[in-house]
Amino acid sequence: MLRGSFAQNVRQARELLREKGLWSFIREDVRNWLDRLAVQWRTGHHIRGFHRLYYHAAYNDPPQTWKTCSWLGVPALKCPLDLFVYQEILWTMRPAVIVETGTAAGGSALYLASLCDLLGQGEVITVDIVDACQAQHPRITRIIGSSTDPAVVAQVHERVADRPALVILDSDHARDHVLDELAAYSTLVPVGGYLIVEDSNIHGHPVGWQYGPGPTEAIREFLRKHDDFVIDRHCERHLLTFNPGGYLRRVRG
Repeated sequence: MLRGSFAQNVRQARELLREKGLWSFIREDVRNWLDRLAVQWRTGHHIRGFHRLYYHAAYNDPPQTWKTCSWLGVPALKCPLDLFVYQEILWTMRPAVIVETGTAAGGSALYLASLCDLLGQGEVITVDIVDACQAQHPRITRIIGSSTDPAVVAQVHERVADRPALVILDSDHARDHVLDELAAYSTLVPVGGYLIVEDSNIHGHPVGWQYGPGPTEAIREFLRKHDDFVIDRHCERHLLTFNPGGYLRRVRG
């Protein structure tokens, strides 16, 4: 039986064909191979279908799923499975600072500050152009302004100083804005640390075609020019994530 991803199965099929010859390969392996590919296709189809169902249910009347999420009473408009992955990253990475762009109501900043409380270390710097934060916590520092404004970028860098940072980008999701954020904040992430680009599921990945090129397109362009970051697919193992391809781990300085 063949195992692994679609690409891995194709490579393995080629190897078996060379080892066994055509007729032996057809008799012994093709049926298993085709069955495995069919299962993989159906699995991906169901995952994408559930992703669309879960995402768009937020726009029902009344809203459901992620638009109803909160942390300690403060709205936190995230996929809960992504928040679970965040605590795993915090436990492993132990950043001194978490930089978040896109505060909104402040639920995610409060969630991250609460995790810092449990870990006994860390602070959260959260940036938004609108002052709508409902969260109050001694570990949270709020900055009002555009995340790409040079003055704001300088303020964040000054506060982080040389401390290891986890960076989470969740403000304007237009491709060019995300690219500017990546350029501004990626240098804060140490080797082994994470830069998370949120909502890379929009522009048809697999939801939100109406938004136009966004985070995924920015990630692809960024990675073409920066080999010091790689996509960590292990962070997507729970199958539903709003950040597909958006968990970027720094592998070299």
